[in-house]
Amino acid sequence: MLKLVERILGTLSILSFTGVIIVVTVQILSRFLPFSYVWTEELTRYLFLFAISFGTPLALMRNEYINVDLLINKMKGSVRKFYDIGIYIVILILTLVIANEGYKFMLLGHNQQAATLPIQMSVVHASIFFMGLFISIFSVIKIVKLIQNKELYVDGSEEE
Repeated sequence: MLKLVERILGTLSILSFTGVIIVVTVQILSRFLPFSYVWTEELTRYLFLFAISFGTPLALMRNEYINVDLLINKMKGSVRKFYDIGIYIVILILTLVIANEGYKFMLLGHNQQAATLPIQMSVVHASIFFMGLFISIFSVIKIVKLIQNKELYVDGSEEE
């Protein structure tokens, strides 16, 4: 189930980035043509937002976040494990707040329309909710795996 969710998020992230590339290309080409598309800038922003929202949970699951390893490389064994669990607990708390506020924000955009596109803003605002939700779920999975000693550390290294 987890692999399926990761595959779906990865595919959606790739599609969103591909959409950004296509829309920006159309925007650039329209500068040299006698007509222009006013919707390209807005759509580019929305696609980029979705790409980030789909890709961020994947970065957490794959230990691809940037980290400063000056201090954590000196930690060994259980100290390092508790440190990583603490990091994921902080991430969990913050993303639960983001998911909650994202849900409220999504409801707020229900009756709003995008400026140049026939899209309800609740669809765009849903990206924040889904990002918070998936990062929260993945944080819980990481915490459980760390407790069960089935997980690599935050930086991707193994226990020594």
